[in-house]
Amino acid sequence: MLPSYYEFFSPVKIISGKRAIDNLPHELEELQAKKPLIITDKGIVLTGAIDLVKSLFKEYHREIPVIYDDTPPDSSTSVVMEITDIYKNAGCDSIVAIGGGSVIDTAKGVNILVSEGEKDLMKFAGANILKNPLNPLVVIPTTSGTGSEVTLVAMIYNEEKGVKMAFSSPYLLPRVAILDPRMTISLPPPLTASTAMDALTHAIEAYICIQKNPLSDAYATAAIELIRKNLFSALQDGKDQKARLALANAATMAGVAFSNSMVGMVHSLGHAVGGVCRLPHGIAMSIFLPYGMHYNLEAREEELARLLLYLGGDEEYVRTPKEQRAERSIEMVLEMRDKLHTICGIPRSLKEAGVKEELLPTIARYAIDDPSILFNPREMDFDTALSILKNAHRGEL
Repeated sequence: MLPSYYEFFSPVKIISGKRAIDNLPHELEELQAKKPLIITDKGIVLTGAIDLVKSLFKEYHREIPVIYDDTPPDSSTSVVMEITDIYKNAGCDSIVAIGGGSVIDTAKGVNILVSEGEKDLMKFAGANILKNPLNPLVVIPTTSGTGSEVTLVAMIYNEEKGVKMAFSSPYLLPRVAILDPRMTISLPPPLTASTAMDALTHAIEAYICIQKNPLSDAYATAAIELIRKNLFSALQDGKDQKARLALANAATMAGVAFSNSMVGMVHSLGHAVGGVCRLPHGIAMSIFLPYGMHYNLEAREEELARLLLYLGGDEEYVRTPKEQRAERSIEMVLEMRDKLHTICGIPRSLKEAGVKEELLPTIARYAIDDPSILFNPREMDFDTALSILKNAHRGEL
């Protein structure tokens, strides 16, 4: 059904292709960025990706950027402050983020402080606190999951409060996103799987949440189909550039979708367990996605039924009776999760992921206070959240 009113905003320039990263020096020149700071992590350095970037700058006879390569797996306020000082001391004027969600969120946090000339990042936590454009930010994702290269949000761990804080503003959107399969070829199977499940969750929640619209639906369903058709090819052959580029595009399209329609309870639960237990986000999404679909079945049966066309393909959709299609969509996700567990050990339950049962009430309290829950088709109170968490801990739907 066409909503009576909606907004859709996606201004990020996207460059996709087998040698897309070769455009980086030119794109920085177009942005009048003369001295970028590259933010990345040790793992990316080991892949040789940074050496490739250095060679591009030499080829264009440009100064090698300042490089920070010690970003941790979880972005945090102290790391943002450390990099902010490096940016200022080196006289940088822009940022290039090369990495996964933590690197990109860290880069967004640094960009807030250096652009605003502030020291307290928490002043900008929440929605639409930023009032001015930020410095140029170019993002080169090395995982195919977060979609952060096209989103207006960042999640950064507040060490004082012990929780992840959300930052949301159109000004957080990068200027350019570069999708190059060479950047994800070295991603090991477990990370390939968990980040793809993150993208799948973005797409499915975007498709069923209360702020969905026809344009976000188009991006979401295209992303789901790309993941279905290419995830297991990438797991079978990590050097399959066609599959890698397809997953990168899927993550980006899912990012565009949920930036405009938002997400729901799966992310509320995921943010909470990530903050309390530091469980990797992609793992949390893989565990919680079928529970979110099942809980929302009552309010979104028609949408979940239609998703079978993208999760299972034409034949699966046609042979499944109309009244069973929504449930079959949930089964398809469960089957994918179980297959990923068999192939690369992705946990199927909170217990398998090492989450202690006594922490579930704490996780539930944080989950019901997470902003993502506002866009879920059904309300979720503490008792409901705790019940879902207990089922997810046992691995029972």
